[in-house]
Amino acid sequence: MRVLLALGGNAMTGADGRVRVEDQIAAARVAMEAVADLLTRPDAVDVVITHGNGPQVGNLLVKNELAAAVVPPVPLDWCGAQTQATLGNVLVNALDDALHARGASRPAAALVTRTLVDARDPGFAEPSKPIGRYVEAEEAARMMEHGEVWQDRGEKGWRRVVASPTPVEIIDAPAVLALIDAGFVVVAAGGGGIPTVREEDGYRGVEAVIDKDLSAALLARTVGADVLLIATDVPNAVLRFGTPEAEPIGRVAATTMREYAAAGHFAGGSMGPKVEAALRFVESSGHSAVITDLDSIIDGLAGSAGTVVVPD
Repeated sequence: MRVLLALGGNAMTGADGRVRVEDQIAAARVAMEAVADLLTRPDAVDVVITHGNGPQVGNLLVKNELAAAVVPPVPLDWCGAQTQATLGNVLVNALDDALHARGASRPAAALVTRTLVDARDPGFAEPSKPIGRYVEAEEAARMMEHGEVWQDRGEKGWRRVVASPTPVEIIDAPAVLALIDAGFVVVAAGGGGIPTVREEDGYRGVEAVIDKDLSAALLARTVGADVLLIATDVPNAVLRFGTPEAEPIGRVAATTMREYAAAGHFAGGSMGPKVEAALRFVESSGHSAVITDLDSIIDGLAGSAGTVVVPD
């Protein structure tokens, strides 16, 4: 069995959301303990890992803003590349340690990965994905001088908005597959991958944010995963979340889950993209997807925990 494990951004921060270096290393160790458990089971599975990078990119954006009067801001595709490399390094080290503690070993590698998007994607014409912190108008104006798009959000202040185009292709998939075939546990397409467009003379990185869950579904199909496992901070997707009638979803057919999504049960900024990613993978591959927390991933793969979306 080959599993694509998608770690949410919360899996790379402290329990309180802090992103100090020590918080991120500790969180990575927790996540990789779960991966080591998968790799050392009697019926061991192949694992390909992807991850979020929102908090880490957010930190880089703050540094951009504070230093904008001194050095030019680093573009978003560079921020994605930097955080992919940093978090990949942290995850691979944590996995090595977790396997060593079990008397096991498995080569692991982190690959800085580009994701192709369409230069004609409508998101580029009307950027709408908010990123980073709120700032005062004067600071926003300074950043707009560097070509960034900022919007006045009222009392909270100004906030940057960027395109969030649909992922089309994992450009570096051949390298990912070669490493998998060589026996490596691969960390790839972190944060959705580096947003890249194809031009007549080659590739070019662009200022955008790719939804990490949608890229996870694309990567899962690309590497021939049998299961897409989306690890988040809750054990299940929930109907009527936040109400007295809240109901966790267990095993569910893709068509039924589509109906739940159409009825508005899943928030756009949290569970919504995870459900959409799970559905895209199930509908395109004919395999299942699981949404659950790290503590439940083994039971989730067995179908006894989490929200398990299956083909009709």
